[in-house]
Amino acid sequence: MTNGQRVVVLLFAIGMAGLGIVALIYGDFAMVWQPVAAWVPGRTALAYGSGVLMLLCGAALLFPATVTWSVRILFPYLVAWALLKVPALVVAWRIEGVWLGLGELTVLLSGGWTLFAVFADIEPKSKLAWLAGGRGIQMARLMFALSLLPIGLSHLMYIKETMALVPAWLPDPKFWARFTGIGQMACGVGVLGRLWPRVAATAEAAMVSLFALLVWGPKVAAAPAARLPWTALWITWAIAAAAWVVAANITSQIPADTNA
Repeated sequence: MTNGQRVVVLLFAIGMAGLGIVALIYGDFAMVWQPVAAWVPGRTALAYGSGVLMLLCGAALLFPATVTWSVRILFPYLVAWALLKVPALVVAWRIEGVWLGLGELTVLLSGGWTLFAVFADIEPKSKLAWLAGGRGIQMARLMFALSLLPIGLSHLMYIKETMALVPAWLPDPKFWARFTGIGQMACGVGVLGRLWPRVAATAEAAMVSLFALLVWGPKVAAAPAARLPWTALWITWAIAAAAWVVAANITSQIPADTNA
């Protein structure tokens, strides 16, 4: 693992562990980002279980002896997490906010998928080999790029809500709402069209990292006992970390498929 890989894996591990701790503190899932119906049997137990899983897998990412099993567990978990948005998508596919929620979770999934592709050590003859290696990295990158389009569009569609999140000390919140929305869509197009894709992915990662620092960090400080700011901070951190993971694994050449 290179030094660059260690840094992005550490960021992703912290994000997973942070979400796990929030789940254990509140005995619940990650609010609107992980909707599990109230009627689901054993819902509270499942919430605690998900918290333990994220905390342990986050910690396991940091050690060479356990990173392989960590990514093998996290990847299907993140797939299931994203699939929780599908019912809402079927029912209300015309609502942009539903696509926003899905996009945020598939960005997170793209980071987990990239780590799986790099570290899962899947045998070439395995039925899962197509998800790993260079092919897996490419598919995760495509998912990442497509996910940024509805996320950026939401800044423009929900301009008032976005403006409300702009720090008060920044002038002209409407400008920043539009700028970040257009910027995120541009990053998606850049990765999708291979127009300086690593620069585009890095710009997205830096932008979301600033959201965590400048938007949710102060909200946590202002209301440290409130659940929403902590959850939003950690989900934003995890999404930013996923973007850093994708960016770190974009090379100037199409990566060789190690599982072919």
